[in-house]
Amino acid sequence: MEKIAIMMDSTAYLPEELKSKLGIKSVYLNIILDGNSYKEVIDMPVEKYYEYLKNPDNSFPTTSQPAIGEVVTCLEKLKEEGYTDVIAIALSSGISGTYSSYSVGGLMVEGINVHPFDSEVSCRPEGYYAIKAAKLVKEGKNSKEIIDSLEEMKKISKAYFMADDLSHLQRGGRLSGAQALVGNLLQVKPLLHFEDKVIVPFQKIRTYKKVISRIYELFDEFYQVHKGENITVCVLHVDAIEKAEEIKEYIISKYPDITVEVDEISPVISTHLGIGAIGFGWTIL
Repeated sequence: MEKIAIMMDSTAYLPEELKSKLGIKSVYLNIILDGNSYKEVIDMPVEKYYEYLKNPDNSFPTTSQPAIGEVVTCLEKLKEEGYTDVIAIALSSGISGTYSSYSVGGLMVEGINVHPFDSEVSCRPEGYYAIKAAKLVKEGKNSKEIIDSLEEMKKISKAYFMADDLSHLQRGGRLSGAQALVGNLLQVKPLLHFEDKVIVPFQKIRTYKKVISRIYELFDEFYQVHKGENITVCVLHVDAIEKAEEIKEYIISKYPDITVEVDEISPVISTHLGIGAIGFGWTIL
């Protein structure tokens, strides 16, 4: 009989108490500053990193996937604890090698079956897959049933982002130079999303307020179809708590029957979105 563990990467950025309650394990992506590597969240807390990003004199950071050794260590520990299978949730394989780290790490540890799952997103929307998987484990579902459920969940889950300055996405290699240049010159605030596992403009909009209005329209379309289901919304931000809280209050006032959470964007993803970025995601848990 399977004993299933849930593993995710640090960009999903779930609260420690929630991970502990659900038994979710984490492996950590890295930030490289001036040749030194730091595990995000652990060695580089969010608040400290935001301050680094605000200083224009600081060198531009780079990021890297979890080290294979860390993945292997985590899997070996889970094996020692009696787990036979691991559902490994990864941020989108189109912007990170984390999914590959899971796959390679799984081949290096005998006696435990690793089931990598490409969330095709990042941040809290990725974390929702880990939460869902953990709940399904408690319901007694097997690994195939869990993966199948996550794939179905992917069909209705959405995540959108708006970067205040597109140069971060360009410099980090997550957006083409032409797209970034046009956006900055015209002061366009493109509404971004994941498509085919990479970040692309969903719609080019002139102002922040119009971007937010468009997100509200997209969410309302979703809500009208799924009203009465366990809809969960996350409002994400990079050092823009006031904007995030304003969005949350609007959603709560209009849709009092859903769950709305405000969350910071992890250091690695903040590197590519930049200060002032806003994200908005929803799913059914």
